[in-house]
Amino acid sequence: MEWNLQTAEALAAALRAGEVTSVELTDEAIARIERDDKVINAICVPDFDRARAAARDADRARSRGEERPLLGIPVTVKESYNIAGLPTTWGMPQYRDYVPTEDAVQVTRLRAAGAVVLGKTNVPLGLQDLQSFNELYGTTNNPWDHARTSGGSSGGSAAALASGFGALSIGSDIGGSLRTPAHFCGVHAHKPTLGLVANRGMVPPPAPALPVDLDLAVVGPMARTARDLTLLLDVMAGPDPLTLGVAHDLTLPPARHQRLSDFRVLVLDEHPFIPTGSAVRAGVKRVADSLVDGGAHVERHTPLLPDLAEAATLYTHLLFSGSTARFPVEAYEQLRARAAGLSADDRSLDAARLRGMVFSHRDWIEANDRRELHRHGWRQLFAEFDAVVCPITPTPAFPHDHNPDLLERRIDIDGFEYPFFDQLVWAGLATMPGLPATAIPAGLSPDGLPVGVQLIGPMFEDRTPLRLAELLEQRLGGFQAPK
Repeated sequence: MEWNLQTAEALAAALRAGEVTSVELTDEAIARIERDDKVINAICVPDFDRARAAARDADRARSRGEERPLLGIPVTVKESYNIAGLPTTWGMPQYRDYVPTEDAVQVTRLRAAGAVVLGKTNVPLGLQDLQSFNELYGTTNNPWDHARTSGGSSGGSAAALASGFGALSIGSDIGGSLRTPAHFCGVHAHKPTLGLVANRGMVPPPAPALPVDLDLAVVGPMARTARDLTLLLDVMAGPDPLTLGVAHDLTLPPARHQRLSDFRVLVLDEHPFIPTGSAVRAGVKRVADSLVDGGAHVERHTPLLPDLAEAATLYTHLLFSGSTARFPVEAYEQLRARAAGLSADDRSLDAARLRGMVFSHRDWIEANDRRELHRHGWRQLFAEFDAVVCPITPTPAFPHDHNPDLLERRIDIDGFEYPFFDQLVWAGLATMPGLPATAIPAGLSPDGLPVGVQLIGPMFEDRTPLRLAELLEQRLGGFQAPK
């Protein structure tokens, strides 16, 4: 039997039943990587010798009667996580020789759960793109169409999963970096509630791995099925043992419902700042139709929805407010002069990006206060609904675009061009207030490319969108291997 595209849940059952060993799974995964990754380029830092040693240890542990959630299961890790003895570069050439001596907290949790780490997956330069390419490791191609991107910044992880290079992976997300690659590659991902999953050791080099509370950014699981997402989230979730973990234990509430017919769902496919392409609209419709067919209560409109235009502007301000912190003074002053020249009537996202880059601390406090109002609005909405279904980006995976000036790039939506960064508005809908969001496959476009949607849930009720994802997977079919 070929195990590479099996779920982590199925592999765990087979390992328990003695149908396969971890050494066999690991050798098969390595062989597949060595055979197929020359054209995909998902695994940028292999760690095969240590993976084989870990697999042998896992088989010995199982023979002693040990049981752990991921015991013996091959996985991958996004390059941006520290792994002792392996380079952490974030795709930046000046750090090609930076090798941390301590694992990130999530790598520690993977190993404690028994996972076998095959290696690290590719990322964009500084994690600052919706694609995954850099001078050090090259370009990761979409397994469905090598001329297209696998997404970013967790594009290597999504491509690895779609290609059968390990059963699970871990990534990170601030601008859709878990959800967009999942959408582009036809796999699942979960952006946890802000603060739910400890992030220490997922830090740009050569910064020390400190337990810092990040604004907007999270780390989270990627998998080929919704149930595997839940399995991995249970391993990852919980406070950092150096800070809140000293006094706090985590108990996630159960999903609000177990049956599809009990869910109340709001479906969105239109945004005031950018159109939704026909292929993605069709994917949203497939999900909406499956919800209706399953007896769920589905609405398309509600006065409870926070203003989408204001939410996108606020997200853009917060996202870009930290991007210039280490700019040279001269460059920062040039940005301030450009921002001062903007018309007060310019409410475009280009203007919001520029204004955010030169935010004062006072500006940030005001934006954060508005964010709290949006969070309160979402709490009111989730008193009436259990989840929101909406796009992740307006299109399926787009062709590689290596223009180094991201602000000059354009995204083609059904024949019309829009600013490249404007497509972040859907990802920002969950990111800005810190809500959990689960990316699920929703079929293929007419061109044969994967299309995904996201299920946004109530804050700290991550099991609710994950359960809805599982129920929809049963109706929609879930993961398909690339043709």
